Amino acid sequence: MDEAISGFSKLSKEDKINWIANTYFSNPNEAVSLLKNYWNADEKLQQLHDEFIENTITNFYLPLGIAPNFLINGKYYTIPMAIEESSVVAAAAKAAKFWASRGGFKATVINTEKIGQVHFIYKGDVSKLESFFTQTRAKFFTETDNLTKNMRQRGGGILDIELRNKTHLIDHYFQLHATFGTGDSMGANFINSCLEQFSKTLKAEALAYDAFDETEKNIEVVMSILSNYVPNCTVRAEVSCAVDALAEKNIPDPQEFAEKFVRAVRIAEAEPFRAVTHNKGIMNGVDAVVLATGNDFRAVEAGIHAYAARNGQYSSLSHAKIEDGIFTFWLEIPLALGTVGGLTGLHPLVKFALQMLEQPSAKDLMQIVAVTGLAQNFAALRSLTTTGIQEGHMKMHLNNILNQFLATDDERLQVKKHFKTHVVSHAAVVQFIENLRK
Repeated sequence: MDEAISGFSKLSKEDKINWIANTYFSNPNEAVSLLKNYWNADEKLQQLHDEFIENTITNFYLPLGIAPNFLINGKYYTIPMAIEESSVVAAAAKAAKFWASRGGFKATVINTEKIGQVHFIYKGDVSKLESFFTQTRAKFFTETDNLTKNMRQRGGGILDIELRNKTHLIDHYFQLHATFGTGDSMGANFINSCLEQFSKTLKAEALAYDAFDETEKNIEVVMSILSNYVPNCTVRAEVSCAVDALAEKNIPDPQEFAEKFVRAVRIAEAEPFRAVTHNKGIMNGVDAVVLATGNDFRAVEAGIHAYAARNGQYSSLSHAKIEDGIFTFWLEIPLALGTVGGLTGLHPLVKFALQMLEQPSAKDLMQIVAVTGLAQNFAALRSLTTTGIQEGHMKMHLNNILNQFLATDDERLQVKKHFKTHVVSHAAVVQFIENLRK
């Protein structure tokens, strides 16, 4: 493409597709056909998907899998997981089954505070700003009454507002740091609307404050926005049992397994290179449920990884110990989730997923998501400390390799039979297929 296109957003969907096909593909008809193959046959449903975002041309599908037998706080759940990576759903289901016979998962919501900030520049006497804030603080609440009324009726609203001096970071930089309760909604729009009103109140009241000189009256609001770092919106998930109860086919010596497992976790606590991959495994479970339930997995990822580095070094989100013959494995993570608002009432599969979870509250969903992350981490560490991670993963990945090489039904049967007793690797599977075809 040699030049920019103007007015692209104003083109019809059909014209957008034709432009892309003719600009970037040697066979435009084939490109158009591919995109249209992923359209929904139901026109109203397709329009719904088209209107989620801008400049839509088709749908991009991810598999929706199911992990049953999760016993959480004495109740069984079947958990929906939207993810493309082989072995993740199978690993979660296997861990769920393992722990269901050992008392299940325990989960507790520790807190549900969410955070928003008005970032502003004030050039003047700090003591006068502090006096101004003390005098004006109540108005930030009263002037958002119309925005918070419904949320307050549901038990949420603005919890607190603080003035924070950040001039040690940036000259003249201050914040209004506010905490919110948002009930069963994630609350991003609610929080941002409140913050924008805070900024209007801040500027208007500063102009009318007699103790300020002309420079001090002209407070510059840089931005008003929620934070996806929510260290006081956290949930704990854990499993525990007697060390001897860990025994199963692949764990003939449970004491040795437990000790090796704890060492593996401690390595992730101490070594950032390992911690990143360790936590990625946790996020395989977390993201899959967050996505299936219509929540913002990018916000969750950013907040959780910031939490993993809260002590100055990136570290493991999960922890393990052996005390008095009891093995305990747990994690504590921040999760800002919602079960009302956003896509939860729009996307048909999100509604399906939430119904399958028996219409959880936001707190219930926090617990379900945290447990899925812990289960995923347990499954990965069990493989790493026993058979190795690749054996199970590559067997699950076998179908992807067969699909890549357009294997016939007969070839599939022969390949799967052969690799029941041989190590699966991409190169070995390709070689075997090529030999079959010779």
